[in-house]
Amino acid sequence: MNDKNAGGIHWSFWAVGVGGLVFNLMGCINFASQMNADMVESMPEAVRAIVETRPAWGTGAFAIAVFGGVLGCILLLLKKSVAYYVLIASLLGAVVAQLPFIGMAGFPIEALIGGLSQLVVTAFLIWYAKLAERKAWIS
Repeated sequence: MNDKNAGGIHWSFWAVGVGGLVFNLMGCINFASQMNADMVESMPEAVRAIVETRPAWGTGAFAIAVFGGVLGCILLLLKKSVAYYVLIASLLGAVVAQLPFIGMAGFPIEALIGGLSQLVVTAFLIWYAKLAERKAWIS
């Protein structure tokens, strides 16, 4: 048996789609925890400062990034080419969500890693969605 399944889709398609979905679901959990006042109160001071000082448009962009990522991965797994455009919206949301914190003194490393990982993973998912479209795995 070769490295493709019966439908001609490479096994990596499913691994990337599910991995991206899990990653973005973790982002949704992070978002939900930041919307819960009790959870925010228990966060380290530096992280709490980020959550409490983020403008409403930054929170909205964060929501677009993670929920758009979930939707994009679901659409990818459903083999819909519109996933590409939804993932682009997710990436734009991730970029905009980072804007309030550029040059912020005392920015915690956890937040930096989280923001950068969202950008890198979403950019990869966009590239992979376009690859899947070129290979006719999605339409």
